[in-house]
Amino acid sequence: MSKLETKLINFKNALDRLREAVVEFKREDASDVVRDGLIQRFEFTYELSWKAMKEYLEDIGIMDKNSPKAVIKEAYFQKIIVNEKNWLLMLQDRNMTSHVYREEMAEEIAERIVTYYIKEFEVVLEKLRIQV
Repeated sequence: MSKLETKLINFKNALDRLREAVVEFKREDASDVVRDGLIQRFEFTYELSWKAMKEYLEDIGIMDKNSPKAVIKEAYFQKIIVNEKNWLLMLQDRNMTSHVYREEMAEEIAERIVTYYIKEFEVVLEKLRIQV
């Protein structure tokens, strides 16, 4: 099994766990703990997504993209991601969740995860799977 295949399996597993959290978060009686779990699962899904994209880029000979932002920009150029704006916002949100905690920020990020980010992850996973 190639490194990319391994990274895609890990990314898919994380995305599956994120989907579970989304279902729980959408429940009417979802608690702050569920929201925080959703955000935590987003964080590790995000990490695995950009690392899988980085591995794909390296497989096609692009070796100099080492930061999440550089990988996102190149993945957009390579048409692996469709909405660069969402991915750059996702990067910003990921950085915010790691360094700052504010209740209203957590609510906003959780809503973006459910509304936009999960779809972005699904698109990237499907496009990368086709490449393997």
